[in-house]
Amino acid sequence: MSSFVHLHNHSHYSLLDGACRIDDLVKTAQAFGMPALALTDHGNLHGAIEFYKKCQKAGVKPLVGCEVYVAPGNRKVRQSDGGGAGTSFHLVLLCKDLNGYKNLMKLVSAGYLEGFYYKPRIDKELLSAHHEGLVALSACLKGEVAWRLLHEGKEKAAAAVWEYQNLFGPDFYLEVQNHSLPEEDQARAGILQLAQEMGVGVVATNDIHYLKRDHAEAHDVLLCLQTGADIDDAHRMRYSSQELYFKSGEEMAALFPDRPDLLTTTLEVADKCDLKLSFDEFHLPQYTIPESDQPCTLDEYLQKQAEAGMRERYPQVTPALQARLSLELEVIKKMGYAGYFLITADFIGYARRMNIPVGPCRGSAAGSLVAYCLRITNIDPLRYDLLFERFLNPERVSMPDIDIDFCYERREEVIRYVKEKYGYQNVCQIITFGTMAARAVIRDVGRVLKMSYGDVDRIAKLVPNTLNIKLDDAIKSVPELQQLEKKDEMHSRLMRYSRVLEGLARHASTHAAGVVIAPGELPNYVPLYKTKEGDITTQYDMKSLESAGLLKMDFLGLRTLTVIQKTVDAVRRGKKADFDIETIPLDDPQVYRQFSNGHTIGLFQFESSGMQEYLKKLQPTCLEDLIAMNALYRPGPMSMIDDFIRGKRDPASVTYQHPLLEPILKETYGVAVYQEQVMRMAVEVAGFSMGGADILRRAMGKKSMETMVEQRRKFIDGAGAKGVAEKTAGEIFDNMEKFAGYGFNKSHAACYSLVAYQTAYLKNYYPAEFMAATISSEMGNSDRVTILLEECRRMGLHVLPPDVNESFADFVVTENGIRFGLGAVKNVGRASIEAIVEARKKVGRFHTLYDLLLNVDTHSVNKKVLESLVEAGALDSLQGHRSQLFAAVETALEFSQKLQNQTRNSQASMFDLDGDSSLAPDLPPLPLLEEWPSADLLNREKAILGFYLSAHPLDRYREEVATFSTVSIDAVESRRDGTPVRIVGLISDLKNHMDRQKRPMAFFKLEDFTGSLEALAFADAYEKHRALIHKDAIVMVLGKISTRESEAPKIIVDEVIALEDARSRFTKSLCLAMNLPDLADTDMDAIKAVLTRHEGTVPVYFRVQTGGKGDYYLRSKSIRVKPSLDLLESLRRQLGRENVWVGA
Repeated sequence: MSSFVHLHNHSHYSLLDGACRIDDLVKTAQAFGMPALALTDHGNLHGAIEFYKKCQKAGVKPLVGCEVYVAPGNRKVRQSDGGGAGTSFHLVLLCKDLNGYKNLMKLVSAGYLEGFYYKPRIDKELLSAHHEGLVALSACLKGEVAWRLLHEGKEKAAAAVWEYQNLFGPDFYLEVQNHSLPEEDQARAGILQLAQEMGVGVVATNDIHYLKRDHAEAHDVLLCLQTGADIDDAHRMRYSSQELYFKSGEEMAALFPDRPDLLTTTLEVADKCDLKLSFDEFHLPQYTIPESDQPCTLDEYLQKQAEAGMRERYPQVTPALQARLSLELEVIKKMGYAGYFLITADFIGYARRMNIPVGPCRGSAAGSLVAYCLRITNIDPLRYDLLFERFLNPERVSMPDIDIDFCYERREEVIRYVKEKYGYQNVCQIITFGTMAARAVIRDVGRVLKMSYGDVDRIAKLVPNTLNIKLDDAIKSVPELQQLEKKDEMHSRLMRYSRVLEGLARHASTHAAGVVIAPGELPNYVPLYKTKEGDITTQYDMKSLESAGLLKMDFLGLRTLTVIQKTVDAVRRGKKADFDIETIPLDDPQVYRQFSNGHTIGLFQFESSGMQEYLKKLQPTCLEDLIAMNALYRPGPMSMIDDFIRGKRDPASVTYQHPLLEPILKETYGVAVYQEQVMRMAVEVAGFSMGGADILRRAMGKKSMETMVEQRRKFIDGAGAKGVAEKTAGEIFDNMEKFAGYGFNKSHAACYSLVAYQTAYLKNYYPAEFMAATISSEMGNSDRVTILLEECRRMGLHVLPPDVNESFADFVVTENGIRFGLGAVKNVGRASIEAIVEARKKVGRFHTLYDLLLNVDTHSVNKKVLESLVEAGALDSLQGHRSQLFAAVETALEFSQKLQNQTRNSQASMFDLDGDSSLAPDLPPLPLLEEWPSADLLNREKAILGFYLSAHPLDRYREEVATFSTVSIDAVESRRDGTPVRIVGLISDLKNHMDRQKRPMAFFKLEDFTGSLEALAFADAYEKHRALIHKDAIVMVLGKISTRESEAPKIIVDEVIALEDARSRFTKSLCLAMNLPDLADTDMDAIKAVLTRHEGTVPVYFRVQTGGKGDYYLRSKSIRVKPSLDLLESLRRQLGRENVWVGA
């Protein structure tokens, strides 16, 4: 047993400063025989729960603590002390007991909420109020004692010691360190002298920031990531020592050879700290039973509400139904979760009462009949064979987890209701951490090392795109990665540093949905954090909060629910007043035909191009088919989709390993798709209880070898008792294990497939209302709107331009189509739109610019707003054209403001003067200007809308885009990394750069009718094709798809071809459709003359329509052409655009 304990240690939760994983810290302490270990991250307790539990498991005593920042004066004063001390001193605090832990939570919370100034700072006033139960150490050179000793002398340092002694008494210790720094040698001598003179205990510590000595360089890279610097930046922040690693007791003893007592005193501190945390208690807020109900317990009230809900949900309550409800209620009561269900039902009930759209559910909670009867969920678990035990397992105690989707526009109203009901001090959102995964860490390290983008990108992509893959596993499986460390020093450093930094926390942010609800003020239960954006969150993540027994809920904002509600509202206003989305039939063939045809743009979770192709093959006919596709279309199970489709087409071909499996796998045509099927297989084949089956499923997912050996034996024995041969049982178990690795939660898939079906129903029966709502929900995403507008074109829906006389904020349905929403026009805010709409209600249509300006608040509808409206075409219905209106804006505004002021003073309206024209002022005329050229008009329109609306520069080349492009831009995301593609499109947003070798390269956007993507022309490609790479050029780009984690795909340019050259190179045939009865001989002669003028090598095919005698396809023996744009346009003028096309 070591006679030394590390008391000053930083994990990766000292963000971008600590490079130690908690696992590694604990294992190293255990390996060195240290009886205890402290965690003292900078200013926070992010890792405290994880650290405590892992220490306990390893048999190492956990010393929970923090290195806090202490303001030199008042924590609320945001300035340095002016004396050179800066904004804060360091101080290490360790918890002696539960009281100390609660005080430390309050201190670090106050640091973020009250004292943040560069760092989360507390002050001595707070220490005085919350010092009980804490041991304090004077910290490093940035501690107050050491700093004052070095900069202000012994007397000031002694005064600081006295202050801390006065607070902490014998629980205050001076701290000495030896990292081979001259300042430390000086401070150490003075501190030891002070300790002797003032009777203060002293401990030796090492300021651990990384695990091993040879991790110092990797830690230096981490500091570069923190500061944004390159590794060779001479002026960047760096540590002066390479000694900040986890030293053994022997190494520490060698640093203090004359003072072994400094080491043994660390054991004294560890003995003082005896924090006991319980993870078996739940801290739920108190649910108050309504006064109108008779007095009863929470369990009784839950049962009463569930049974009442069951009678509403089911016209006939069968014994099986009652038995299922009773079983679930029994489990819920036994586990003490009645309050949880009632709290959840309460805020969901509030949302429904306030007409806030609520989703059917997400996740395993859909398997609960109790939740369905309480209207927490809205999908029948019995109809879709969903399992309660997948949600709540009586054989595995854990807090239930019900995730709820709300309208994304009104989610905050529900959270506000919860805060008002349970107390604003008791409710907040939850933190989450972004970590450096295998590919990401290679990119980060490569950037710091100033390696070329292309090289780093190529290396990162060698790592298999597998969820949670580790670098070590990737290196074992990819020979090229194995060679990198031997290639040269730079690549060796890249891989070495990446392995050290992989998995470390990179940043903290607010969880998209998580909310914690405590029974009292939060700092009594969990430390709080404040993000850069000002959001208050917990310092503990979801997992730690669950361990701490706190109630966490996911309040998710789902855009699709908003779309559905807005569509329903529009339908009720214009077509069917009593329309109810909850009562639509779920077996409508027309709805399933949309899926079968691949017309799924706008349909929730089913609109990717890859999904569309599978749906065309599958031809789904029921919701169960959609549920299975939702579960299968994911990395891993995707390889099983073809088997599923084959079984759907030919059910007779489906085989089963054993007859017991048929009832379980029949609905998915012999393919195990769901986790619930794995559970049922354990129950039916091997006699497991449903709870035991859930434990088996989880064990299979975690792949614990020891557990799996035990579970396999149990399964085979159980199957034997049911007459299944051992060999067959083993094979079934092996398949189950494989399925469990990719199997999806059926409850979740069922809920989201129901939402998808609802969107398909609306798109089929109320297309204009649905597309208007869908586009409105995406107004901030121009690429997405482009895709939706193209889908409207395919559907035959006319999208009318914005118009101040017709438009509202959102897209709306009119008699003539969908009217563009003013909310999609840049620089036009809600106040401006409201002013325009209100004025329109009062005075009717605007005929001139002055009609508009004299009736709106010109502070809201200002110059920038008006110019944007002009460029977007929203003033086209007024007198004058766009260039005139744009030029008139400033004069018109000045005139209107002046006249409005006069009118207010005379208390008359401009329109009161209509009867007496002699009193009406002369309105300034519009300037006499030509309209902008077509290209300028379109570019202005795109700049202000984010896309082309009235026309598109590619319209003239629509056939070429369709023919020569191997993929549309909206479908690029479904292509694998490295896939060769060719795309005809428009170049925009061109940016020239110099690469690291100072060679010119270019980034540009390539656009087609479905969206845009970034293209990268590296130096070689740019040099060869730079003459064609310019703004507004219409070209064909050949290249390869490049995908990176959490980024939109790009195209790496290999070649750029002028469109004329592309036609010559890729056109394989020219096709003409001709209706003979309608063509005169002169027409035929004219067509032949055009063809012969463009002689070339491409064959010409004719589709001849003979008027009732069928069509004939003929190839000309004598005519071959060069397919120029001039030829194509000449033929299209004669035969019609739809009758002329090329084949590629």
